[in-house]
Amino acid sequence: MKPKALQKYNKYPLTSNYITIFIMMKYLCILLLIMSTLNGFAQQPDTIFLKGLLHEHPEFFSGILNHPIQNEVQILYTRIDRDRNNTPHFTSYSYHLNAQHYFYPASTVKLPTAIFALEKLNELKVQGLNPKSVMITDSSFAGQTKVRVDTSSATGLPSIENYIKKILLVSDNAAYNRLYEFVGRAEINQKLKKYHLDNTRIVGRLAIGDAGESTRHTNPIDFYNGDKLIYQKPALYDASNYPMHLENMLQGKAYLDSSDRLVNKPLDFSEKNIYALADQQMVLKRLLFPETFPKAERFNLTADDYRFIYRYMSTFPTENTKPTYHRPEYFPAYCKFLFYGGDSTAVINPDIRIFNKVGDSYGYDIDNAYIVDFKNNVEFMLSAVVQSNEDGILNDNKYEYTTVCLPFLKNLGQVIYQYELKRPKKYLPHLTKFKFNYSQKQ
Repeated sequence: MKPKALQKYNKYPLTSNYITIFIMMKYLCILLLIMSTLNGFAQQPDTIFLKGLLHEHPEFFSGILNHPIQNEVQILYTRIDRDRNNTPHFTSYSYHLNAQHYFYPASTVKLPTAIFALEKLNELKVQGLNPKSVMITDSSFAGQTKVRVDTSSATGLPSIENYIKKILLVSDNAAYNRLYEFVGRAEINQKLKKYHLDNTRIVGRLAIGDAGESTRHTNPIDFYNGDKLIYQKPALYDASNYPMHLENMLQGKAYLDSSDRLVNKPLDFSEKNIYALADQQMVLKRLLFPETFPKAERFNLTADDYRFIYRYMSTFPTENTKPTYHRPEYFPAYCKFLFYGGDSTAVINPDIRIFNKVGDSYGYDIDNAYIVDFKNNVEFMLSAVVQSNEDGILNDNKYEYTTVCLPFLKNLGQVIYQYELKRPKKYLPHLTKFKFNYSQKQ
């Protein structure tokens, strides 16, 4: 017989049914918590604010708003509010954001590829292998490029570090192609899926007519420290396909082929790179604010990797030493479309830095940016795409970049900036993480 002190607690014994119900209730509570968290991440951006803002400024945007297809404009603006611990909180606003409407992403694909190259170095865990290691690219398939020297680097030799600098400073195509070959097509797309960039694929090099079988083959590469061979990346073949069926993948009424002959049918983009605007901003957010993501969902980058990317994303080409870029071909706003419009005569605000990646091709101008004003404690993310090809012919280099696209992006960045200047903030941001001494050589 149980002591009386215990008997009173056993008046309603815990049968197996009670235990089962308790366990089910516990898991139901956990499930509801997970669903509420996911709903917070999946909330759709506000679609009213930006529309109103555009219509408030007909002096800047009436041409776009009155265009039959509004120049395929898509915009994603994210407001950033800090709490008392300086943790950022995001509120997004969109205009015509549509992952199912295709636009050619051009050079914007270079940023995730550069990130994945640094990740691969970290994951290989090869002693002595680092971004400064000499990278000698060989060839193993028709049309591939061998690279043994890089006169733009401080050493005169190629490296992942210098290729990433060239990508971030002036959007160098050959530098991207070398990193595409290092990471490999399969691994690039595996990582895109890993980070839930489900409306993106990167399946080819840029600016060399890469198509078909050649996109699947990536070069063998040797890495050296001094004269010592420390790693060999073999030639790789990617047998996988990455089918995505979007609207607007047939464009224009005609195009010029590789021999400059007019082909009287639309240009087919169905085998080209895809990088949706929301995915672009998600890469930027994950890169700049890793602390807002669970550890398992952060890029596999070191603190030095992050600082390296931040610095060169925000460096103007003309203030860098090696690689070196001079006027008139290059100028401070060369790769700054939002806010400055890529204008060679732009007056640079010394208090503002733009951490971004642009793209322009086939009449599309794209910019994916985090804009910071250190003096006025302003910060926001803004991503946008706009297209103009009034003659309907692609590859003829007759696009309205300077009269339609770049002025739109400049004005959009300026209008959002002016709004942010006036927007009250409960807590001002501490932005020292993004401050650099750009005159200091690295």
